[in-house]
Amino acid sequence: MAQDNRCSSGRSLAVLLSLCFFQFQSAFSGAGEEPLVDSALRPKCDSQFVSVAGGPTNGTFTAPVFENSGGQSVQCVYTFVAAPNQRVEVVFTAFNLRGTPPECIHEYLDVYSEVLQAEAKDLVNSPFGGRYCGDIAPRRRISLYRSVALSFHTDKNFTTADLFAGRYTFFNDTEYQIGNLTGSSPCSFEIHAEAKRQGTIISPTYPGVYPKDLYCSYLFLGKKGQRIRLEFRDFDLFYGGPHCPFDVVKIYDGRTNDSAIIGTYCGQQRNLYIYSSDNEVLVTFETLQRTANTQNRGFKGIFEFSESFVKLDFIVKNDGEHIRGTECDQKILSKKGSNGFVYSPNYPYPYHPKIVCRYFIYGMQDSQNLERVRLEFSLFDIPKGDKGDCSDGYLKIYLKGQETTDSYDKFDHELCGEDTKTSSVVSDGPRLVMIFSSGELQGRGFKAQYIFETEYRVPGTAAPDGSCAFSYQSASKKRGEFNSPRFPGNYPSSTNCTYTFITSINEQVVIIFEQFKVRADSANTSVAQYGFDNCHEDWVEISNLYRDGGVHLIGRYCGATSPGPIESSLGAVGLRIFLRTDAEGVYSGFKARYAFEPAKPMFGDCGQNLSSSDYGVITSPNFPTKYSGPQKGGSRSVCSWFITVRPNHRILLNFDFFFIEGDPPTRGCSAAVIRLWHTLSGLPLEFCGEKPPKDNWQYLSDGNVMKLSFVVADKSVGGEGFRAVWTEVAVAPKTCSEFKCAKNSYCIADNLRCNSVANCGADDSSDEANCYVETPVDWLLISVLGGAGISAIIMLMLCVCCQRKHRHRQRRHHLTRLHSASPGSLRSLAGQQHYCDEIGQRYASVNSV
Repeated sequence: MAQDNRCSSGRSLAVLLSLCFFQFQSAFSGAGEEPLVDSALRPKCDSQFVSVAGGPTNGTFTAPVFENSGGQSVQCVYTFVAAPNQRVEVVFTAFNLRGTPPECIHEYLDVYSEVLQAEAKDLVNSPFGGRYCGDIAPRRRISLYRSVALSFHTDKNFTTADLFAGRYTFFNDTEYQIGNLTGSSPCSFEIHAEAKRQGTIISPTYPGVYPKDLYCSYLFLGKKGQRIRLEFRDFDLFYGGPHCPFDVVKIYDGRTNDSAIIGTYCGQQRNLYIYSSDNEVLVTFETLQRTANTQNRGFKGIFEFSESFVKLDFIVKNDGEHIRGTECDQKILSKKGSNGFVYSPNYPYPYHPKIVCRYFIYGMQDSQNLERVRLEFSLFDIPKGDKGDCSDGYLKIYLKGQETTDSYDKFDHELCGEDTKTSSVVSDGPRLVMIFSSGELQGRGFKAQYIFETEYRVPGTAAPDGSCAFSYQSASKKRGEFNSPRFPGNYPSSTNCTYTFITSINEQVVIIFEQFKVRADSANTSVAQYGFDNCHEDWVEISNLYRDGGVHLIGRYCGATSPGPIESSLGAVGLRIFLRTDAEGVYSGFKARYAFEPAKPMFGDCGQNLSSSDYGVITSPNFPTKYSGPQKGGSRSVCSWFITVRPNHRILLNFDFFFIEGDPPTRGCSAAVIRLWHTLSGLPLEFCGEKPPKDNWQYLSDGNVMKLSFVVADKSVGGEGFRAVWTEVAVAPKTCSEFKCAKNSYCIADNLRCNSVANCGADDSSDEANCYVETPVDWLLISVLGGAGISAIIMLMLCVCCQRKHRHRQRRHHLTRLHSASPGSLRSLAGQQHYCDEIGQRYASVNSV
């Protein structure tokens, strides 16, 4: 709201007239004389309270009592006028007017606390302090100059004294004279150390509501070698947001507002202590011109000039940065792998008693860097208290970087005494905080070296030099996890990390990857992303380690192709995993687990040595049913086949069926994998996933030996497995005394021809061509058919016999009727009966077979 003028909104014409005709002559001429104004022109309900020499310095007031039978608007003006070098305070003790703020129409009270002079024109132009109604009283008011005016408006038929009541006090304004007035503002001062080493700093109308549209400045000027301390014991400003866009106190570390700013404050502040860095400090207090009815009281504090405050040399000479506004707090920022020293105040001399200094040591933390802080003490002397504890003085260390006051009771170490046992500490993250508090007893303090080292967030035993190297010993821990730096966050660029796993005697270490994503921009995403041909940007290499220092590479991996389950070779002392990243983009890396387990036999759980044969078939366990995972408690199951053929011959291996869980291009073979060593010096091939029916998966060895290994991790869910055919072949011989494959020109054993196995390879069927196929005899079918025929014959014979018997009976019946029979005829009938019985016995014998 713009400052009031004669026609400003919020004031009635009656108020303006009463102010214009009312003179404060007696207030400024002393002795309590009545002003020279015609009493007929004054509202009879007006009241005035004037401070006079020898008169009362305080009193009370109540609402006017009168009748207003016409119900017309009535204005009553209460004026409180202090004597020179005085101010007046007005406090309401009761308030109950009609209306509800902000709609104050029929009854209200207007407040004016910034009345500058007693002349009518100045009264009219005095800033408007607010309009009030309802049951919420105006807050305490203290005059900015010497006067306060209250204007009561009502159209009630009668009023009573209990509408409002309060008390007033006249008091000396010395407290508001902070120093020498400067400029035209009533609250801008210069405070010189020569005139006042300590005193009070107070807002212009504290503890009353501070005015709007006001600018105050307090410039403190100390002597050389002095510092200034400000302590705000009460601070209450309107809060407009974290950046304080409205009413605000600003403190500058110098004599002008171009100096470095210490802080910007608004709202309510507690325990606000400010120290200058040198001998000058500027405080400004600014309130905005606005219509909001704010009733904040401002601030009150104390100031002190002193040469005894901590000298900052121990900070600025040692790469630290003083935190402005504090006595001796400092921050130390990493310069990437840098180091330096921190000291107690006044080092190397004894520190001063009763001081508190905080140390904030910040390592780097961004998309490419993550550091931790190592602190190593070379001197420590903070005397213990009478009880032998750290109650007198201490150094508290916070390894989690706690920076808020309410977290200071959660320290990790509290040190005191002459010889601390904690000679070295390491932060949990990129921040380390220390709080040094000195007591009554003095000591030499402390000296410590800080070292910023990269924080990789990798489980394991870190290398002592801070490099990205971690070791895992079977003697220390049998199982655990490890990961790429900062996983699951992105690993840093331009990094080399080494993970070394050392077994005990008769052990193997097993590595199983849970997640894997390593940058490989140039890799072909349609095939597995491993090997030297595909991994050029970032990669993971896995190698066997041997006792003589030898290193034998197992494989290089990148992209999303997770390595399959890996076990160290028999005879190796462990495994080494190496992560290399270039200076370009980064990915999330990997997470894996390790286990040290008893060594398995050369062939593992189900493999064998294959030799002295022309060919053979290798299948996964339980084939053609699903293979299973390792036994309970084990991390992997392994089957290894070693194939050896005659010298000067090679091995042709053909997978005619393959279905193992995994997918090399998209997620790798982390649950199960086939590894094939078919070359003398190259890396093994790795397989998982499903072989399309029309694809040919066949591989030719470089020499006369080949190794095939099938490893299944404990997280496997099983698959149908694989079937592979191996064949001893001679490649492109000058002469072939046995069978020569038509397409591949391989020479294979002659007895492999027409054995119903594709020994020439998946794309050459010449060894199975033009073969005579002898139709096998189905003896079961013949037996069934033969049995059925014999049964039919026997049934026919039985029918014939039965028919003959029937005729014989008829004949005997006929002969009996004739009373005659010949012996020869009887013998013939008996023979027929014997024949039928013999046929019946043969039938029973066939059926039993």
